[in-house]
Amino acid sequence: MNGDCLNFKNPIRDAISRIRFAPHYNNLLISSWDSSLRLCNVDKSELRLEVPTEAALLDCCFEGDSVALSAGSDGSICRYDMHLGTSVTIGNHDDLATCAEYSDETCLIVTAGWDRKIMFWDSRATRSLGCLSNLGVEVESLSLSGFNLMVAIRSSVYIYDLRNCHESVQAKESFMDIQLKCVRPIHNFEGFVVGSTDGRVALEYLGQSKSKNEGYAFRCHPKGKNGRHHLVAVNDIAFSPSYVLLSFSACYDGLLQLACSIILFLFSNDGVFVTADNEGYATTWDARSKRRLVELPRYPNSIASLSYNHDGQLLAVASSYTYQEANEREELPQIFIHKTDDIHTRSGSTSSSMGNY
Repeated sequence: MNGDCLNFKNPIRDAISRIRFAPHYNNLLISSWDSSLRLCNVDKSELRLEVPTEAALLDCCFEGDSVALSAGSDGSICRYDMHLGTSVTIGNHDDLATCAEYSDETCLIVTAGWDRKIMFWDSRATRSLGCLSNLGVEVESLSLSGFNLMVAIRSSVYIYDLRNCHESVQAKESFMDIQLKCVRPIHNFEGFVVGSTDGRVALEYLGQSKSKNEGYAFRCHPKGKNGRHHLVAVNDIAFSPSYVLLSFSACYDGLLQLACSIILFLFSNDGVFVTADNEGYATTWDARSKRRLVELPRYPNSIASLSYNHDGQLLAVASSYTYQEANEREELPQIFIHKTDDIHTRSGSTSSSMGNY
């Protein structure tokens, strides 16, 4: 059940850093340490574009469906027109650039790097609009949800409003007093979920609509036979998007009967999320019932990144070494595509409660 593997004529030659589905199409953006940015049509398993760069690419994201952004090991922030095949350097960090996000609401590009800065760029004028330089330490991860910017630093998450981002509007010390590895928003910004370097995950809710006590933390793996917890970094987390299916059916039976029906079916998976760790395990969870759904078979390498497509029907998993541990397997990176019906609906035989904190 490891999904369909994307096959490239010229394989990816070094570690994958990030994969991202386009906002409205099944095009997958891939950044990697082999200094190339790739765009793949998943439906056809076809490489549409490969752009060589001067540096290893440590993150990437979409700006709409036809423009991409990358963060490079030389500090560069680059913007690519995927239709024209052209690129331009927007600006530079003073050290490695490690994170890149794009805000549809503000048209801002938000980046972070080892220079301990968060920088804001105007995508329309390709110029810097300022930076946050008083962080003191490197940003481990950042994510966007609407006007909210979430920044993981050490064991805390700082939340900024992109309309006035000089100071954080909220700082949340995680349930886990341990280095955070990734932060991702819960849909509709009810809160956020974080993964740690020791295999724990925490969901934290914000605002008055949720009780503070509704947040919780758990370990992705149960205790081993020796009674010890399995300590391995949670590299990425992805929430399944919700979607609406509208169907219309009409039946006319001669002159005697007219039957029309309109069925509105609302299907929501916004309580389902996937965690991926550095030993190559991906697991689906139900946040509402606090249960594990399915643990997928172990992948050939660590899992570096996850991405759902726009309607939540597909999940992409990047199996790749991550340079975190000396004993990581170094097989060539691969990307697997899963149909989510296979990994969200098998809960009957495999579900179990989440592990203890």
